[in-house]
Amino acid sequence: MPSSQFFAEVDAGRFSLVTSAIVAAEIEPAPKDVRDLFERYIAVAEVVSVTDAAIQLQQQYIDSGFIGSRAEQDALHVAVATVSSCDLIVSWNFKHIVHFDKIAKFNAVNTLKGHGQIGIYSPLEVIDYDDS
Repeated sequence: MPSSQFFAEVDAGRFSLVTSAIVAAEIEPAPKDVRDLFERYIAVAEVVSVTDAAIQLQQQYIDSGFIGSRAEQDALHVAVATVSSCDLIVSWNFKHIVHFDKIAKFNAVNTLKGHGQIGIYSPLEVIDYDDS
């Protein structure tokens, strides 16, 4: 299972986790096993703040027209990761974040606003497929 493999690779040191209070709030109503997993990894994650720069970038995503009002929190996730200089986002949100045309649009806005590009992937795309 890609999710389990992803977290095994986190445990092995392949990935460093970054999260924010936004994720913590979204996890609250999740099933207990998801909350427990989050609690386990929040202890080793870097917790970044939602800054004014992230809120401004979120608004720029929305103003560009490819993010609707129902996906404002998703845009904030991408903005926080971008302004925090994360290399990539690993997400299970295939509707508003890990979607081929949205990724290009997030990065177009990032470029126009002087931010770096950010890789956006599903766990399946980042896990190691060791053939040995």
